[in-house]
Amino acid sequence: MPAIQREFVWSTNQITKLFDSIMRGYPVGSFLLWDVKRETAQSYTFYEFLTNFHERDNPYADKATVPAGAGTTAVLDGQQRLTSLNIALYGSFAEKKKYAWWNSPDAFPVKRLYLNLVEDPEDEELGLKYDLRFLTDKDAAAECDAEDKWFRVGAVLDLANSGPAIMKELEHRRISNSGDAFQRLYDLYEAVRILKPMNYFLVTDQDPDKVLEIFVRVNSGGTTLSYSDLLLSMATNQWKDLDAREEVRSLVSDLNSNASRQFAFTKDIVLKTALTIAGVDVRFKVSNFTQGNMAKVEAAWPQIEGALLRAATLLQQFGYHERNLTANSVIIPIAHYLHLRGAGDSYLDSTADASDRLNLQRWVTRSLIKRGIWGSSLDTTLTRIRDVLVAESTSGFPVVSVEGAMAAVGKGLSFDAAEIDELLNLKYAGQRTFAVLSVLYPGLDLGKKFHEDHIFPKSRFTRKKLAKAGIPADKIDDFLAAFDLLPNLQLLAGTANIEKQDVLPGDWTASAFPSDEKRRIYLEENDLDGLSLDLADFMTFFEQRKMRIRNRLIKALGALPPSVAAED
Repeated sequence: MPAIQREFVWSTNQITKLFDSIMRGYPVGSFLLWDVKRETAQSYTFYEFLTNFHERDNPYADKATVPAGAGTTAVLDGQQRLTSLNIALYGSFAEKKKYAWWNSPDAFPVKRLYLNLVEDPEDEELGLKYDLRFLTDKDAAAECDAEDKWFRVGAVLDLANSGPAIMKELEHRRISNSGDAFQRLYDLYEAVRILKPMNYFLVTDQDPDKVLEIFVRVNSGGTTLSYSDLLLSMATNQWKDLDAREEVRSLVSDLNSNASRQFAFTKDIVLKTALTIAGVDVRFKVSNFTQGNMAKVEAAWPQIEGALLRAATLLQQFGYHERNLTANSVIIPIAHYLHLRGAGDSYLDSTADASDRLNLQRWVTRSLIKRGIWGSSLDTTLTRIRDVLVAESTSGFPVVSVEGAMAAVGKGLSFDAAEIDELLNLKYAGQRTFAVLSVLYPGLDLGKKFHEDHIFPKSRFTRKKLAKAGIPADKIDDFLAAFDLLPNLQLLAGTANIEKQDVLPGDWTASAFPSDEKRRIYLEENDLDGLSLDLADFMTFFEQRKMRIRNRLIKALGALPPSVAAED
């Protein structure tokens, strides 16, 4: 593949549908190939096709080596389909299980494509004729003496013929209904070994501009080529000393998989930051992808890389990770500010910069709490912030000027009373809940692992348990509606949260803080002092703490209390 190709993006569903179409004899589109002559091949970077896709450990194709003095054939259109066929026949697919942690060793089960020889698909909505699934080898294995119905698709290449070899395979698998099973395996054999449902067109032009134009045109359908893909593709061919694709891949991996932080930043974020720091138009427009602009990005790359890594570390120190950072774009102005200041690693923990880090943290948190800041008109917002930072970053993060520029484009960070009341109804593990809790209780060292925690434990809030605890039947619905909301939440260190489990707050504070002084500090810092911590008084506790939190938010976010707002 030429380097202008994007990364592999197809899902397992897309791969199985493609194979189902091939087995049914449907046309699967033509391929556009490029006959690269030997004098042209040495000027380009090429990549192999992925065989064993692993979302974390091996998401990208390796560089290909074209022997000196040799030409090659490259794929301009059809890369996704050809890679899918390669994975289905020769390789595997490992993607993260839902809700699994990125760094968990069991989060990415390795699966291969299998054909069910015995049964038709259960899910008719996919429109498949054949039951094709990506399964782990363990899941595909038959139980002792049972029909071995799952046939690995790639194993069809090992069958000697489409007659006796298939019958022998079915007998070996103890499949009784050999008629239907024979037909399914025969269809697979014919599709892979005999039929040719594909055709191709060969481009022989060696002019790189014309080849790029063809590439962009034919990639306008299917999974659309994004402008960030195009930028990365063009940068790969225009950078002189560095390989843009390798550099961006490596940086995305470093940002997301560091031992002390877990994020989900994309190459789009990296490229947008690169344009911002390089001082060029931040929009992903073809007219911006000039050789001159790409040269600026390449020249600034070491600074871009360092600034982004430090910005990610700062976000980790602010308590954010892949699950609670609700807008990845916030890292762009942080990285730009660190770059303009020439901030090194010492900025991250120096006492002299503590006040500036706090100002930056408060701005980040407010921007994540306020709805709509990092959504629409993102490029305009980033450009306005960049202009302010370029002009006023020498003496610290210019919070007032940055917020003024944001307000001028409808992205103000002021909160009214209605917005404060909305925040009070945030739920446990909600998108903005962590950010609000971090604003409420800023004294915590969020660089350590803190969990959102129910003060009155969630496990106590079932109808059966509440009734058993003596809560009147007409109050139980109120308890159930309130326990998961912000007034019953706090941030608690990971170890303490595990130890607390389902213990009621009165009992837990007595055991966790044996000295009166430490217990008093904890209660005051979490707006619990003077409140009843008895389950029977939960609704009174909830309403009283709700008002305390409301007052804290008004003070922290600069909102006016209702009485003042009414007078205005």
